[in-house]
Amino acid sequence: MVDRRDFSLFALTAPLAGLGGPARAAAPKTVLVLGDSLSAEYGLARGTGWVALLQQRITAHNVAARVVNASISGDTTSGGRSRLPALLKQHRPDVVVIELGGNDALRGLPLQSTQDNLAQMAKSAQAAGAKVLLVGIQVPPNYGGDYARRFSGMFEQVAKDTRSALVPFFLKGVADGPEATAMFQPDRIHPLAAAHPIMLDNVWPELRKLLG
Repeated sequence: MVDRRDFSLFALTAPLAGLGGPARAAAPKTVLVLGDSLSAEYGLARGTGWVALLQQRITAHNVAARVVNASISGDTTSGGRSRLPALLKQHRPDVVVIELGGNDALRGLPLQSTQDNLAQMAKSAQAAGAKVLLVGIQVPPNYGGDYARRFSGMFEQVAKDTRSALVPFFLKGVADGPEATAMFQPDRIHPLAAAHPIMLDNVWPELRKLLG
């Protein structure tokens, strides 16, 4: 004879058995930053660059994500393209932030080569299951108006072609302000620590969307 109390208990607990116990929190997402000296804290105290500040902001906003900074001072789009496959395999990022191209301009590398490298990096990251955020750079006026427009437009074109998110100008509010020289180190290329919160503010809105 079946004990009704035992049957009732089974009826209540059976549906829960297939749920694997209490719900577990989702695993933290990984944000991979692939950049150059602007992201590698060149000339800054450790922990004061925008990438370090990004991790702090993510934590403050209770976003389950960790940041991996794979930036190298002096890196070009060619260097980033060659390094990316191993980084994708190692870290399996959910979002890849590509901040490269400035050194290509400084070295006078062909724009088409830079554009091809950016596009290939975006496609490789997407093929690995990551969302992509391109961080646009603008060159100073002394490069010539035509070159400056083509260089800036290159990031917009790659973002459009690869359906990637875009930060149009990484140094907005830093390099285009009335006191721009006061925001940079003596080399007039690398921003001071005081500029990095502004740089983060330029990146954060688009990145936050990708983190969901």
